[in-house]
Amino acid sequence: MVDATHISFDVSDRSYYAILKKAVHALALNAAFPEKRIAELDIIVAEITSNLHKYADGGEILLAHFAEQGKEFIELICIDNGPGINDVNRVMADGYSTTNTMGHGLGSIKRLSDEFDIYSQKGWGTILYSRVYKTAPPAKNRIKNTLLLSPIVVSKPGETTSGDGFSIKITEQYIKLMLADGLGHGPEANFAVNEAAKAFKVCPLHSPTEIIRYLHSSVRKTRGMVATIVVVDITTRKLSIAGVGNISAKLSGPAMSKSHLAYNGIIGHNVPNTMNDQVLDLADYNQLVLCSDGMRSRWEVNKLPAIVRSSITVQAAAIYKDFARRTDDMSVVIARFN
Repeated sequence: MVDATHISFDVSDRSYYAILKKAVHALALNAAFPEKRIAELDIIVAEITSNLHKYADGGEILLAHFAEQGKEFIELICIDNGPGINDVNRVMADGYSTTNTMGHGLGSIKRLSDEFDIYSQKGWGTILYSRVYKTAPPAKNRIKNTLLLSPIVVSKPGETTSGDGFSIKITEQYIKLMLADGLGHGPEANFAVNEAAKAFKVCPLHSPTEIIRYLHSSVRKTRGMVATIVVVDITTRKLSIAGVGNISAKLSGPAMSKSHLAYNGIIGHNVPNTMNDQVLDLADYNQLVLCSDGMRSRWEVNKLPAIVRSSITVQAAAIYKDFARRTDDMSVVIARFN
């Protein structure tokens, strides 16, 4: 089922920490993580919340459990509002402390995580990312070497399900991505994107515009949605993209970047009679950012100093941090094609 990828926890006050700790522990237990991994997650959460209490001015933690494509992991993204860290490399060293404590915090988190990243700016705040796999991290393969992917989908505050949905389909030759936003929010919007996701998974077509037309027929009995479809041909190293409605898309590469303009319409109700794919070379545009209208329209991430050196998960979290409306379902998806 397509739904929110991450659950948001308010950690602006230490009274919320116990709720987060129980949620992470229960998630790992229900997913049958080994005891050693659960214990390591417990330590990671304890260290993150300890740092939040000591240093941060408000905070939010996004918690996710992914179990597909031969890998299963729990992901924690900690987002705070300052005061930021002057020298990240210095505070990463085990034993470093600014409060006369043992100071194992960030070093321990990094050591216990299978994937880790941190980004901070004075006066802006800090994003910390930790991923723990259920078993050993997956071995490299052809698709893994081609695609790095980070979706963040968060439900509108107060809702139990998301009207935004992200779906991926991978074959030997193609990588196909869809970010969809059902009209409105809540269960009916979620139903629309799930009907689209089911059709997307079985659609045999390789043109984004033709896939949209296929979805258009499949979601007619729902309230409708907007969506952007991306198809990457691994063999030819070409990227094709098309969209209907207000999913924003930006593509970037080593020397240039551009925004993709979607067509007006609502999939399931009315789509243009004439649509065309935009086809690009991966050599020119190897990174893609998709955002639903849960992000303010003028979102930008590259203005943050050196953010492009960070993992795409941290980049996605930075967009979410600065531009989430919090009045709708919110989605940021970043894909990098190597």
